[in-house]
Amino acid sequence: MPDRRSARAARLVDALTEHHLDALLVTGRANIRYITGFSGSSALLLVTARDSVLITDFRYQTQVGTEVGDLVRVRVEATSLWDGLWAELGQFPGRAVIGFGSAHVTHREFQRFLDDAAGARWQWRPQGDIVEGMRESKDEGEVALIEQAAGMATRALANALQQVRAGITELEIAGILEKALRDEGSEAHPFETIVASGPRSAQPHARASRRVIESGDLLLLDFGAEYGGYCSDVTRTVVVGRASDEVRGLYDIVRVANERAARAVHAGMTGSDADAVARDYISAAGFGGDFGHSLGHGIGLEVHEAPRLARTAAAKLPADTVVTIEPGIYRPEWGGVRIEDDVYLSADGPRLLTDFTHELLELSA
Repeated sequence: MPDRRSARAARLVDALTEHHLDALLVTGRANIRYITGFSGSSALLLVTARDSVLITDFRYQTQVGTEVGDLVRVRVEATSLWDGLWAELGQFPGRAVIGFGSAHVTHREFQRFLDDAAGARWQWRPQGDIVEGMRESKDEGEVALIEQAAGMATRALANALQQVRAGITELEIAGILEKALRDEGSEAHPFETIVASGPRSAQPHARASRRVIESGDLLLLDFGAEYGGYCSDVTRTVVVGRASDEVRGLYDIVRVANERAARAVHAGMTGSDADAVARDYISAAGFGGDFGHSLGHGIGLEVHEAPRLARTAAAKLPADTVVTIEPGIYRPEWGGVRIEDDVYLSADGPRLLTDFTHELLELSA
């Protein structure tokens, strides 16, 4: 795939003029990786119109050269990244206005700005999500990586389900699924794998527990894979044993809501309108109060990123974004059903990236 980093760096320099900045400090790991390709856990990126410098520490002196190359100047600090930053800023010829992404700066780090800027030549200015906004629309290489991660996730699920049975615990199932993800080549688990059975499946973000799976249980699995730094996010709900008519009825409502939304969502519609496609169907079926979370979110270098598909999301969905579609119904003390897919919103319409059946699977107890 073409290397888009130089173009991204150039767009970021253009944003300095747009936002009336002399420089921008990028601190979020995903943002730094998006611009430079560096995947280490310790870095600061200072961008100016004349020069950009990536500051990291001794642990990454070999890795940074391999991943970043000569895209930006690299400074390896023996002690503190912040010492390196102040040294770089000290080279500014006059007073400078420096932006920073407020979403990725802790209060302690902001206090550093105040302390070290006192009486100095630079002025710190919190900015909105400049790099995050760039990341919303994916290029063909990014979409391909997400699709690879989605394929890893669905193949791992098919493998893991063959080993699920009554009598084992949620934690054991999480281990089976996570091993299957690694066997498929997943570089990491983008988030903690959710395994929730029986009444616990009514908890949308339940942590896997020591609960033993029983025949007839609903089993909700929410997990992802990572490939080339890009994430997938998949949920399927199955039944261990035979499904009751009630389970089948609720499952079909969620299935149709998912499929309607995955077909209807498109670039240019608002996040709230996208959310309404599934929510209105579930509400018309009488279960609107049991669908308590949003329809979905963007996915890419982070498993949760812009844009949002929610009742309160007034912004329009940009072209070429990848989003999740994950309607659900949750009834306390009974259980829950969620079906989640990853969908690419191309100029030609939505394209499903997760290839796994929507039919209700009944596993041998």
